[in-house]
Amino acid sequence: MYAMTIPEPGGPDALVWAEVPDPTPGEGEVLIEVAAAAVNRADLLQRQGFYDPPPGASPYPGLECAGRITALGPGVAGWAVGDEVCALLAGGGYAEQVAVPAGQLLPVPAGVDLADAAALPEVTSTVWSNVFMVAHLRPGETLLVHGGASGIGTMAIQLGKAVGARVAVTAGSAEKLAQCAALGAEILVDYREQDFVAEVKAATDGAGADVILDIMGAKYLERNIKALARNGRLAIIGLQGGTKAEINLGALLAKRGAVTATSLRTRPVAEKSAIIAAVREHVWPLVEAGQIRPVIDRRIPLSQAAEGHRVLDAGSHIGKVLLTR
Repeated sequence: MYAMTIPEPGGPDALVWAEVPDPTPGEGEVLIEVAAAAVNRADLLQRQGFYDPPPGASPYPGLECAGRITALGPGVAGWAVGDEVCALLAGGGYAEQVAVPAGQLLPVPAGVDLADAAALPEVTSTVWSNVFMVAHLRPGETLLVHGGASGIGTMAIQLGKAVGARVAVTAGSAEKLAQCAALGAEILVDYREQDFVAEVKAATDGAGADVILDIMGAKYLERNIKALARNGRLAIIGLQGGTKAEINLGALLAKRGAVTATSLRTRPVAEKSAIIAAVREHVWPLVEAGQIRPVIDRRIPLSQAAEGHRVLDAGSHIGKVLLTR
């Protein structure tokens, strides 16, 4: 088969479409013929040499895909050759075929195009596991989403609204904020010109955000704690603003606040499977009912994945960038 390889770390042109050995499904795995994959920031870090795949994972980038099952490994039940699926991966999505544990599969939701389904596994798993399974967002609470126009952000807005929360977002342009509003965000903050702490406090009568989904890390830590409501929960899922910062434990203590930080790629298969099962139970009905949809910025041929990386590097996209075959 062909896959997007990284002979040497570097810029987007470090991605090389090359012939590689075909994967074979192991115990409890299926083989998928890939129809589409999605670009995630983790892929850019891997290309640059900063985020190696977990031990035993495919060396090729790509943390989610959609396609058709072409083979079943030993011990797989509940799936059949020919099934249309999307999958959460530890790597290998930028390829013609990928082997994946059966517990990380989801059926393509009714009403969703096969290729578009590639935009769902990573964002739904990340948002559901952090905002709901860890931070326990409840109806009537306020959810602050940093990077509201990103793939993660556009999904978090929709899921927050679907459960009856009030959603606040930060984004870097009027166009992005308008798209966030169209998805259901009510509190819109242009981080280039506004202080998100002041804006969220003003919009909540001084209370603050009950849950914050953060992609920035160190740069936003102090302000995120200031923006938290009493009993607020800060879920950190990205480190775009750095890895090290001081924390005022007194401020956190006074608010009875909680800070969590999680990653998805390196979790054991059993944990990923549990998240996927929760997504299938709670999120998939919303997708099939039309309440939640994948937000697609553009589609690019898989063999031109470098262009997809340039789009994410530029930061002008809204939603997900797909790589299609």
